[in-house]
Amino acid sequence: MPTTNRILSVALLVATGGWLSACDVNIGVDAAGVTAREKKQYTVSGTPDVTLKTFDGSIEIRSWDRSEVTIDVEKRASDQEALGAIEIVSEQKGNSIVFEARYPKRATKMVHIGFHMSPSAKLVVSVPRQVNLAITSGDGAITIERVTGRVELETGDGTIRGTDLAGELKAHTGDGSITLEDLNSRVDVETGDGGVKLTGKLLGLRLRTGDGSIWIRADEGSTIEEDWEVRTGDGGVSLELPARFDADLDADASDGRVHLQNVDMAATGRSAEHAVRGKIGAGGRTLRLRTSDGTITIRQGGR
Repeated sequence: MPTTNRILSVALLVATGGWLSACDVNIGVDAAGVTAREKKQYTVSGTPDVTLKTFDGSIEIRSWDRSEVTIDVEKRASDQEALGAIEIVSEQKGNSIVFEARYPKRATKMVHIGFHMSPSAKLVVSVPRQVNLAITSGDGAITIERVTGRVELETGDGTIRGTDLAGELKAHTGDGSITLEDLNSRVDVETGDGGVKLTGKLLGLRLRTGDGSIWIRADEGSTIEEDWEVRTGDGGVSLELPARFDADLDADASDGRVHLQNVDMAATGRSAEHAVRGKIGAGGRTLRLRTSDGTITIRQGGR
């Protein structure tokens, strides 16, 4: 019987409508199942709009100093039939790229005896630093670094991690933690179940978690030009504000306490142990903090 390690390499080069796309395919079989790797390259200019989607699998986004988008795909399944059912669909129109890894629902009805691996398609993507992104995974973690632009991240189940991001940022996971650091962004994040950590220069903030603690450090330069809202169904909230910060505070811990540490706020703002309302600095737009069960701690001028 032939060895279970087999490698097939195929190189494809396609030129369509004035843009260039390269695709390399590698297929391997081993005791852990069947894998196939593909690589696609797209030439772009200016600020590209890139839409990426996988039915199941992690997505990693990295930036580089090239006018090029490269997508490495690792498809994985328990057998060749399931692997072959994974479909890659991509299209480029000018600076707009749409890429999707699909797995038809009918393929999930296949009967497998013995070892079974759920099919998945992992994406590792390199993009120009200035880029607009819409990223979706049905089930898998998302990581992103060194990107400026309009960014939307969504996963049905998995963690989201990002660093050195600027622009407009939206992130949503049905179940998983969210960690976003070194930001210079307007931020809108939500997780159904998981903790959230944010650091950096915040230009807008809307944050919700169904169940999990929240830790936020708003660095110097953070501004509250529109109302901020931070909410958790169950967990503590810790917020560090810069020394110069003006807002109308509305904090309610419901079944907990609100603690102020070195906050530039009149004592008359304290209405009860579990709720504080009043002006920070000169006041301004509303800084709204809520937890149904936990402690809210606000510190100011720590950096």
